[in-house]
Amino acid sequence: MLLAAVKYIVTLPYAMLIGLEFKYALLTVLAGGIGGFLFFYYLSKWLNKGIDYLWPYVCRLVPSYFKKRYQTFCERKTKKEKKKVFTKKKRFIVRIRKSYGLWGIIIATPVLLTIPIGAFLANKYYSHKKNVVFYMIISIIGWGLVLSGIVHLFPDIFF
Repeated sequence: MLLAAVKYIVTLPYAMLIGLEFKYALLTVLAGGIGGFLFFYYLSKWLNKGIDYLWPYVCRLVPSYFKKRYQTFCERKTKKEKKKVFTKKKRFIVRIRKSYGLWGIIIATPVLLTIPIGAFLANKYYSHKKNVVFYMIISIIGWGLVLSGIVHLFPDIFF
């Protein structure tokens, strides 16, 4: 169940490989994926607000030798001053968001992204939308059905 909350796509085949009965494996994967999304969605909402509020206090408590070594740790640069570093994963996320928007994140989360990253992106960029949580739960259920269909089409791989 915990594996489904983090890396959804590998959980159903793994559950079948370790010998769980199919219906229990599917229910566990769905419950783990939905529970993980809800946990990370609401946790990221709290973290985004909490970090901005607590950052000055954290910087006061950090030892001076740590501040000297990592000079930019407590500096809050403006967007113009901050130099952005683009990795392959960041470029992929930006491409999905710009090309496909909310629906791209909803469809790609259980399979290509991970549940925590998808929950964070949905909360950060689309929390003002009305049915984001509902759509993501439908996506998790849909991908669970697709994965269970793959398990039934290729039973020799998993049994």
